[in-house]
Amino acid sequence: MTTTPSGTPGAPGTADDRADLLPIATGARTRAALRTLIRPDRGRALLGLGVLVGATAVGLLVQPLLGRIVDIVADGRPADALTLPVVLLLAVAVVQGATTTYGLTQVARLGETVLARLREQFVERALHLPADRLERAGSGDLTARVTGDVARVAEAVRSALPEMARSVLAIVLTLGAMALLDVRFLLAALLAVPVQALTARWYVRRATTVYADQRVANGAQQQQLLETIGGAVTVRGHRLEEQHTEKSARASRRAVELTMRSVHLVLGFYARLHIAEYVGLAAVLVTGFFLVRDGSVSIGTATAAALYFHSLFGPVNAALVLLDEAQSAAAGLARLVGVTDLEEDAVRVPGQRSEPGAAVTADAVSHAYGPGRTVLHEVSLTLRAGEHVALVGTSGAGKSTLARIVAGVQQPTGGSVSVAAKEETGPSVVLVTQEVHVFTGTLAEDLRLARPDATDGDLRTALATVHALEWAEALPEGLATVVGEGGHRLDPARAQQLALARLVLADPPVAVLDEATAEAGSAGARTLERSAGAALAGRTALIVAHRLTQAVAADRIVVLEAGRVVESGTHDELRTAEGPYAALWRAWSGSRATLTANP
Repeated sequence: MTTTPSGTPGAPGTADDRADLLPIATGARTRAALRTLIRPDRGRALLGLGVLVGATAVGLLVQPLLGRIVDIVADGRPADALTLPVVLLLAVAVVQGATTTYGLTQVARLGETVLARLREQFVERALHLPADRLERAGSGDLTARVTGDVARVAEAVRSALPEMARSVLAIVLTLGAMALLDVRFLLAALLAVPVQALTARWYVRRATTVYADQRVANGAQQQQLLETIGGAVTVRGHRLEEQHTEKSARASRRAVELTMRSVHLVLGFYARLHIAEYVGLAAVLVTGFFLVRDGSVSIGTATAAALYFHSLFGPVNAALVLLDEAQSAAAGLARLVGVTDLEEDAVRVPGQRSEPGAAVTADAVSHAYGPGRTVLHEVSLTLRAGEHVALVGTSGAGKSTLARIVAGVQQPTGGSVSVAAKEETGPSVVLVTQEVHVFTGTLAEDLRLARPDATDGDLRTALATVHALEWAEALPEGLATVVGEGGHRLDPARAQQLALARLVLADPPVAVLDEATAEAGSAGARTLERSAGAALAGRTALIVAHRLTQAVAADRIVVLEAGRVVESGTHDELRTAEGPYAALWRAWSGSRATLTANP
């Protein structure tokens, strides 16, 4: 459950009242990250840029050739005099088309490579974020970044980046060509620059804030929708439909408001660009009129200058209009870099042991999800090699938090955890929870996530170990059957057996099971307890016991109450001690007896 600063559970609030969103990188840091991403492909970048420069330079021959044709016609020369300029125009078109295609291809490949590298870094960092950090930020913020922000950056890379590169080159080289015709044409054309510069400045100053706020608002909107839909049963049960509908509507209104602000911003931007075009073209035409009248240039030269400026309409407007996409993409990129720049929490060093023969040692571990939300209070726990320890306690005692900390998924806010190192490669600890995901793909691919080099024989052995081989081979295509979304659906018990088979393939010395049989129902739980027992054979195990039958089978039971260890011992010892465990056992045994008597 997510709690907003106002204390209302399940509501993300607005962008302004969320203090724990994932960070957003500064502009300087974003540019530095972009340079780092491009550095491995500098050769391709230089090649693409060089080819585009050549293509643009060749294209600039069109206007002088057209001006030459105008002079030939104006002078009344024979038609044969047009042959050479026309042939040259055709050659220019062919060469420019081929080189532009090649150059843009190289730029596009560079962009896709950089985007792929950024995605990999983002996913890698996101997967290593502590669970409580994600809980504070809300899943909507991360979801908005991995979907909307990545899509916005990808769109810019595929369309805006190549077009921007070509436009900037065309502008620079065209202005240089105008200066070669006559520097006065260049000065006349530059009269449009102040209007364009003021337009760009006006736009950028407003767009940066609008687009950044828009991405945050979209994240808040997704967070609210995710929480409302995910908790639909609870919302209906407490008759909170109207409240949650209003919260969703408020988040949506905020997103729509910012979208409309961006639309009005773009419309004003276009209007100012048209003014700049009219000012510049009028200045070039007037300059051409006076220069031709004075005999300083020919009609063809003046025509070429006017055509040069007219040809700038496309690249100048494209470059300025692309500021729209650039600002939006920059806002998205800053949000992605903000996640990739997150420092990893200190990783515990495998192999450190506080006690001889200990596989896991938790020393005075404390954890808090925020001020006033401490869930573990200096818990110390040692698991001997090969020992199976069950964690029991009432809901909210801190069992799952301790399990995630031991597994390394979450870092403690106090104390430390050390785990004996695994001699060969592979994870030292693997966590299996009740929230099991079946990845889309074949059953074999799903299993090989734990060990990519596993053979089909290894996969069958792992499935047989957890008593799942029979149903796996009975699937329509056996190990080649597509499972997950859009494929063959696996019930909760089989999905959990698949997770346990991955545990067997990963072969860690330490396994942590967090209520790994809770979602399968009574009959399925008995099957899964047998599968879990087989998967844990020969390993050190910490088991968050959903059913006390798991505790009975453990070597030792640790009882947590309000984040503290209150009892530790075997089932028989604790049952006769008349402490918290004995009370839990009587309550659990009594409920089972009632269910048996009243099926």
